[in-house]
Amino acid sequence: MEESNESQSHLPTSNKTKASEVVVGISSSYFMDTAFDYFLYPSVIYKLGILKGGIVMTVLACLMNIISLYFYDWSKRDWFGFEALKYFQGYHGTNSLKNIAAWLLNKNNFIIMLFLSIKEDAFKTVVYMRHGKYQYNGLTARDWKIFIASLIIGNAYWTLAAYTGLSLLEWGYKFLHQGAQMWQG
Repeated sequence: MEESNESQSHLPTSNKTKASEVVVGISSSYFMDTAFDYFLYPSVIYKLGILKGGIVMTVLACLMNIISLYFYDWSKRDWFGFEALKYFQGYHGTNSLKNIAAWLLNKNNFIIMLFLSIKEDAFKTVVYMRHGKYQYNGLTARDWKIFIASLIIGNAYWTLAAYTGLSLLEWGYKFLHQGAQMWQG
């Protein structure tokens, strides 16, 4: 109970502050994720191959996600709006839009985990899926299982996506190069 009271004192005081935090969190995450997913990931897969590169990137992703989790809990800020979004899960009022949001958020945890693992990362998946709102109190055994499953799912997806993308680029280059040679004569 003491921890919950401490966390409550760190809540943003206004909607403007909450919105600012979410904008900063999502923007920062976007730039970091873009650099990681679209530049670093393909580079490592290209240099090391699908197996070694996939393992290296999974380890790097794990480290980045754990550091992000510790920062998230330490800062006690809802950088992505996930804590606020959790309030809709238990909504049973007269507002139709909130009822639809509650229904969608309560559909199927496995589907939500799969979606967040591929679309986002293990850090955001576990922050959204862990129990409690505005607790910022680390991970339970259940949360670690979600984290590891999400890490494996997400990195398997990104390893295959990077490898497939690189293979298509290589094929396209060879195709265009051969076509240019045939054209020249």
